[in-house]
Amino acid sequence: MSIDWIILGLGNPGPDYAATRHNIGYRVAERFAGKHGALFAPANGPWLEARLRYARQECLVALPTTYMNRSGIAARKLLAQHALPPERLIAIVDEYNFPLGRIHLKLGGSDGGHNGIASIIEELGTERFWRLRCGIGRNFGQGELVDYVLSPFNADELPTVEAMITDAVAALERIARTGIARAATDINAASKQQRVQRSDPDQGLGRGSPLGSGGGGDC
Repeated sequence: MSIDWIILGLGNPGPDYAATRHNIGYRVAERFAGKHGALFAPANGPWLEARLRYARQECLVALPTTYMNRSGIAARKLLAQHALPPERLIAIVDEYNFPLGRIHLKLGGSDGGHNGIASIIEELGTERFWRLRCGIGRNFGQGELVDYVLSPFNADELPTVEAMITDAVAALERIARTGIARAATDINAASKQQRVQRSDPDQGLGRGSPLGSGGGGDC
């Protein structure tokens, strides 16, 4: 059975990292697979994988076991195994340059200071793969980035984190339903609208996500 999309949740393996900001990619991938009844299992390479079919699209969801700094090894081997171009890879990644709760889908671009994305670019020799970026906020001082991304979310952040995971899963489903170019427009517009809602209660906070409608080292 041929694969249409490889969805790579970036993070670090093991319980010590499971709740950290850096592992939001893992959590979105796990939630997406679990929602559609797919179970992760060891694979022919340094990752766990789960396979599912949604909206006539075959998706392979993978969690690298290499630690964040070497995520590109899994990306390269997965694309080679399934004879897919980089444009068929969606990396789910934490983004400290975004406020908590914002998601954004983008093709290509620099690594933005993210070691997992830098590793993928290095291993693939190209920037032309998709990134589903999940905002984790930027509440850290100079020299505190590593400690920040390897720390858990605060208790008062958890409802926003949960909403963001739900939105990110809905974004992956929208990609399968509408195609990725249309999905990128919808996802990014919906995320912008929700930022307005969260900052202004009169704009409809709590009505639900627009996305759901319509059809190494360790850092």
